[in-house]
Amino acid sequence: MFSNFFSSNKIINLDSESFERKLSQDENAVILDVRTQQEYNEYRIPNSLLIDIYRPTFLNEIEKLDRTKNYYVYCHSGARSYQAAAKMVKLGFDNLFNLSGGIASWYGEIEES
Repeated sequence: MFSNFFSSNKIINLDSESFERKLSQDENAVILDVRTQQEYNEYRIPNSLLIDIYRPTFLNEIEKLDRTKNYYVYCHSGARSYQAAAKMVKLGFDNLFNLSGGIASWYGEIEES
């Protein structure tokens, strides 16, 4: 169920099933995709916000986000999203959920372009 491998107190790693369940019950959720624009254009979790971790403006864009929200962060395999969540912790974000295994392990709904 809950995988806390490499998690900090403020970042909770969740497998696909747990991520989807928690997300569906959270009225204060923001889904954050930290992949590239090209990856996002191919397919994504519905209603996700793209902020590419590789862009030089990443931290500036993250700074603008509401810190009272719960952020469900994902990438392709879970590594970039964990790095992004760790950067968010340093910026004062508290409620972060990382999709362990990334969208490659996602069994929920996806949108395709």
